[in-house]
Amino acid sequence: MTFRRQKWAAFAFCSVVATTGAIAQDTMEHGKMDHNKMKGGMMAKGMDSKFVMAAASGGMTEVALGKMATEKGSSQAVKDFGQKMVDDHGKANEELKTIATGKNMTLPAAPNAKDQAVIDKMSALSGAAFDKAYVTDMVADHKQDVMAFTRESNSGMDSDTKGFATKILPTLKEHQKMINDIAAKKM
Repeated sequence: MTFRRQKWAAFAFCSVVATTGAIAQDTMEHGKMDHNKMKGGMMAKGMDSKFVMAAASGGMTEVALGKMATEKGSSQAVKDFGQKMVDDHGKANEELKTIATGKNMTLPAAPNAKDQAVIDKMSALSGAAFDKAYVTDMVADHKQDVMAFTRESNSGMDSDTKGFATKILPTLKEHQKMINDIAAKKM
């Protein structure tokens, strides 16, 4: 092979390697970016979807327990708080249904198993025993709710779901303060 041919062959080889490397790098970068974007989108959608499902179950539970509180509670504070749960969470549940319908999401028709177990437990109680169990559950539940709604409000990817969390969060904080005040007086 002549020097000229060797030079040409080396140039062609380097060009092929450089081009192949550039194409591979571009593909990897774009492939990785698309994969991460897709993964992030799916995770965000999954997180938003989990939030919506949990909020729906929790909202139904708050309404059911609130109704029980108005009937089974012994103190006026528990009865009043229960009615507030029925009113506020009933309204929030309707807003959540509207958002879910617009996103072609099917909300659960009943609370999840964990929430249903709480309803079942509470339904067996009445009077002072109900009040104590209800207040204890509401303190813990509203602490979790405020954290979940804060997380969705700050980090949610879906604007409607994030907006819902942001709108409802002050009401949940009000509930949290109310139930903490009731707990401080009763316990």
